[in-house]
Amino acid sequence: MTSERRHPPAVRSDVVLAVEGLTVVVAGEDGPRPVVSNLSFALKRGETLSIAGESGSGKSMTSLAIMGLLPKPGARVAGGSVRLGESELTAMSEGEMRRVRGNRIAMIFQEPMTSLNPVLSIGRQLGEAIMAHESIGRAEAKRRALDALQAVRIPDAEGRLKQYPHELSGGMRQRVMIAMAIALRPDVLIADEPTTALDGTVQGEVLELLRDLQKELGTALILITHDMGVVAEMADRVIVMRHGRMVEKGPVGDIFSAPKNAYTRELLAAVPRIGGGDGRVGTRAPMSRGRAVPVVEVDGLDVTFDVKGGFLSKVEAHVHAVAGVSFQIMPGETLSLVGESGCGKSTTAKALAGLVPYRGDILVGGSNMAGHTGAETKALRRDVQMIFQDPFASLDPRMRVGDLVAEPMVIHAIAGREERRQRVAGLFERVGLSPDQMDRYPHEFSGGQRQRICIARALALRPKLIIADESVSALDVSVQARVLRLLRELQSEFGIAYLFISHDMAVVENVSDRVAVMYLGQIVEAGTRDQIFADPRHPYTRRLIAAVPQPDPARRRPAFERSVSEIPSPVRRVGDPPRRVRLVDVGAGHLVAAPT
Repeated sequence: MTSERRHPPAVRSDVVLAVEGLTVVVAGEDGPRPVVSNLSFALKRGETLSIAGESGSGKSMTSLAIMGLLPKPGARVAGGSVRLGESELTAMSEGEMRRVRGNRIAMIFQEPMTSLNPVLSIGRQLGEAIMAHESIGRAEAKRRALDALQAVRIPDAEGRLKQYPHELSGGMRQRVMIAMAIALRPDVLIADEPTTALDGTVQGEVLELLRDLQKELGTALILITHDMGVVAEMADRVIVMRHGRMVEKGPVGDIFSAPKNAYTRELLAAVPRIGGGDGRVGTRAPMSRGRAVPVVEVDGLDVTFDVKGGFLSKVEAHVHAVAGVSFQIMPGETLSLVGESGCGKSTTAKALAGLVPYRGDILVGGSNMAGHTGAETKALRRDVQMIFQDPFASLDPRMRVGDLVAEPMVIHAIAGREERRQRVAGLFERVGLSPDQMDRYPHEFSGGQRQRICIARALALRPKLIIADESVSALDVSVQARVLRLLRELQSEFGIAYLFISHDMAVVENVSDRVAVMYLGQIVEAGTRDQIFADPRHPYTRRLIAAVPQPDPARRRPAFERSVSEIPSPVRRVGDPPRRVRLVDVGAGHLVAAPT
């Protein structure tokens, strides 16, 4: 492999970034290994180029190579050219690149909380980023920072300058990152999975914001994502990558309507779609409540957290995270809880799993979780297991995965050592893994394989209910499709009920029997899947569904309806009652919050 970099002739004036034959290698046990191979493309002013592909395809390494941010000393550009206008970026020193980054080319990272300094205010971070490139005073930098926050439509922008990252929501933090990226009006903006972790409505607003800023500033955008709905919504041209190589490129309409590469076709086929898709379950008749005991029955669930302040840490207010939530889940049924971050859906799940204190009644198999001895409660908890969003954080890296799957059986004193090992081997086979892999550690598996291990662990106690809390949101679409297919097979085989928690409405529409929509800790609409998606009655439900990007460029939205205000705070002063909604049956069990 040559280490020489080709310097192509000067690019046309309408091309702001030209990548030619880019090759990136990383150090491996057997020598340098290419993670990006011979990649070429040109980006025009005001254009949106999407680089799509699954984890490990090389799309993020491409962006880091362009920015000169490859992890040292393990990765390096081994060949090719990256030209920004007339400047060859691969030949620049680190000092020269620092003057280019943020000024002429900027980047928005996937997780804003890890990109923002937690001990510096938003205003100071924005101001320092501006002053690093321009010789201006603090007062002017503050004014420019305020202008940038207002440009990304952050309410009360002046007040936000004094706040710290932890005081902002995920969507607001992502807007701050965009404000920081556009503050110096760069020629090229690289957005690396900028909306993957965001709720659907926030995602829609962020995408609309990027589109508006592009029109106003003429910025060229490289959008890196594995979300093909976002690609269809935003891109002018698309590059599809796999294993570090470009397998297909072309206009967005051609890629979606007539993909030529088999991998591109597989990628598009795995995308969940409202009303269709490869893994959509058929409509099932609701089980009669009179013929079976609900697996779980929740009645009047309240979860409250204290807000303390002052010298004596006196309780000054309460956060009503969950307020008066009631629902049932029948054997073999999937109930989905949906809503934006902070609506209370994950707190509801934690209450069911016994991870947070609560008021109200939770009945498992007809037995109330409250009022039992420790041993009785422990026995009831066997029937409710949980699959978390991040499988790597859920698995102890120091334990072998076979021991991790067997651990619940050890805790509940089920079977002997040899029988447990046989059961674990059977679980591994059932979730599509080999028993030979039982002695490996979590880091030796891919993300999808780790999630399968978590599913095997949840199945170890043969529960009646599995809570899947954002269990597929971080997975690539093809891996996501395989995991969802596995969950459906297990449900059919064992009659397991699922409480499926997600902000991805397309996935919810594909897997659910019934859906409950949460807002500010309360259920504002509930019904069968067809009732919720075919006839949404509550404005918030309609907004969630409208926010889903369609994986079809021909159905691209002209504009996304922006929220007129932020979601109200769930914090109440001591003595103030929580908000309560009254659900009204509008027909056939379709419940909708009555207007207040």
